[in-house]
Amino acid sequence: MSDRRVAIIGAGWAGLAAAITLTQHQIPVTVYEAGRVAGGRARRIHLPEHDHPLDNGQHILTGAYHTCLKLIQAVNPDPEWLRLPLQLHMHQGLSLHAAALPAPLHSLVGLLSAKGLTWEARWQAVLFMLHWHIRQFKAPPHSTVAELLRTQSRTLVTCLWEPLCLATLNTPIQTASAQVFLNVIRDSLTRRRSDSDLIIPTTDLTALFPEPALRFLSNSGQQIHMGHRVKQVKSEANGLLVDGHLYRAVICATAPWHAYPFLQQLGMTTLADQLHTMPTQAIATLWLQYNTNIRLPQVMTGMTGTLAQWVFDRGQSHGQHGLMAVVISAESGQPVTDIHRTITHELHHHLGLPATPVWRKLIREQRATFACTPQITRPQHITDIPNFYLAGDYTASPYPATLEAACQSGLQCAIHLLQRHQRSS
Repeated sequence: MSDRRVAIIGAGWAGLAAAITLTQHQIPVTVYEAGRVAGGRARRIHLPEHDHPLDNGQHILTGAYHTCLKLIQAVNPDPEWLRLPLQLHMHQGLSLHAAALPAPLHSLVGLLSAKGLTWEARWQAVLFMLHWHIRQFKAPPHSTVAELLRTQSRTLVTCLWEPLCLATLNTPIQTASAQVFLNVIRDSLTRRRSDSDLIIPTTDLTALFPEPALRFLSNSGQQIHMGHRVKQVKSEANGLLVDGHLYRAVICATAPWHAYPFLQQLGMTTLADQLHTMPTQAIATLWLQYNTNIRLPQVMTGMTGTLAQWVFDRGQSHGQHGLMAVVISAESGQPVTDIHRTITHELHHHLGLPATPVWRKLIREQRATFACTPQITRPQHITDIPNFYLAGDYTASPYPATLEAACQSGLQCAIHLLQRHQRSS
């Protein structure tokens, strides 16, 4: 082929993972991004009320994000983040710290020594972990997290397991996939001690990875088109046309609803309909600015029995003093004024923050993730059209819709493409 380039549609974390991997293997790529800011659903935003960049949602990583962390450090050797051994602090008194022991003892001893739980509850949690470790973390088919937790006390469910499920799967425990939840527990709490580390970015998300990735690609001679929304993908005998330009292959790394028209254009109507009807869940982040002398005891505080689920003190992580990011996973679309009123009251009542912030702003991602239910069917990376691949956190993976799942999907698409290239050469 005269043009050996690969087109990558989307400069989110999945698309950039694919682009970096192909670049590392000397495959030329062209990246198309509809927006002006890279990062997809984990990116920088600017609010007129605030002088410094924020994020469209508060994300954290863990040490188990091997693919994601490796890619970040490949393009950003000195990433700005706060790396902490596993620790969970809940507002009602639960405090859990991983022990300085090899996995899985570090998490088991951490559960046994957790403050704010009775001895019975601690042993229940440990026995739960051992039970599923013996069973290799294999859940009954089609079971939910709620069914998984039937033997756990209500205190354990509300103070530990349910907050972890919402934070990782963004799906209520009544409908969340037990197997995916066990996959998360297995890989973050039982394999290597460092896998359970909490990694909190101390810069905006775009500066952490997407911008260094774009610089790496640009310095490597790759083509990048920001602000270019692809309108048409067409299959030809000798490749694929993207808005009239011929490529050897295409990796579609957009959200599923943006991939839908391309699949229709290529005649993959069944797959298009599957993506079009994939159920989604929202995430809302309420930004609250208080006076700059306001500070919480911890950089991250969990909430139970409240609308607010996690409160992040951006003064401690980003130097944005007095700024709080309040996360509501699986958000149900309440009126904005109700969310404002409820959460400011909760933070005042439970955490002692002022009753009225200086300013507040709700950022709602209506389709932040897919609904991670046991029945969900996630599409494969390889499609029926030769050299057309799908990447994104919604594609086939043992993990929920996380940055790690997104990066893994981009990496897998690049590997499939490289393998196909090797077989044909």
